[in-house]
Amino acid sequence: MATPRPTVVVRSVGRDERADWEPLWKGYQDFYKVALAAETTDVTWARLHDPAEPMHLLGGYADGKLVGIVHYLFHRSTWSAGGYCYLQDLFTAEGARGLGVGRALIEAVYAAARKAGATRVYWLTHETNYPGRTLYDKVAENAGFIQYRKAL
Repeated sequence: MATPRPTVVVRSVGRDERADWEPLWKGYQDFYKVALAAETTDVTWARLHDPAEPMHLLGGYADGKLVGIVHYLFHRSTWSAGGYCYLQDLFTAEGARGLGVGRALIEAVYAAARKAGATRVYWLTHETNYPGRTLYDKVAENAGFIQYRKAL
């Protein structure tokens, strides 16, 4: 008999859940082969819980355990009176992939963006992120843009 699929719930991650959030945040960094300074993580955590900041955090919980995170932020756009929502970071723990956590987190960001009056949700991923792109191709459109950047 197959093991029943766990129930996935998406909700805000509380200030008291940093110990559960941080391994996922570190896993996201490891995936992209970066190591952010502890100070950056501290500032990020504070911003995600500051009501004056346009940054937000949701968690995906499988059977009550935090197994996925999404960070997103709102910003103005010259192309829309309603502004945009940038889905900045999305990560699901390896053992929880395939449970629908990533999709649930994306859908929750869509709902938050609609509620905030945003007219678009968008994000970036690396071209080699094939598992992620398999999901993204089902829930959004690849607009074909190429990113340029310069570290300052």
